[in-house]
Amino acid sequence: MMPRVSLLAEIPEELHEALQNYLDTHPAWSQHRVFCAALSLFLMQNGTRDRSVNQIYLDALFDYVN
Repeated sequence: MMPRVSLLAEIPEELHEALQNYLDTHPAWSQHRVFCAALSLFLMQNGTRDRSVNQIYLDALFDYVN
C-alpha cells in the first residue's frame, strides 16, 4: 500500500456541495478517490512526467485498490 499524506484544503462551498451531490449519487466514488483523480490529472495536464502520477490517475479512474 502506498504511503498517504493528509491534506487540508479550503474550497468554495458551491464546489463542496457539487462534490457531495456527486458522491451521494455515485457510491463507488469517495472523496479520496475524486481528489486523487483530479489532482493527478491536473499535474499530468500541466507538465508532470512522473509515471507514478500517471499510475495514481489510472488507479483512481478505474477504482484499482492496492
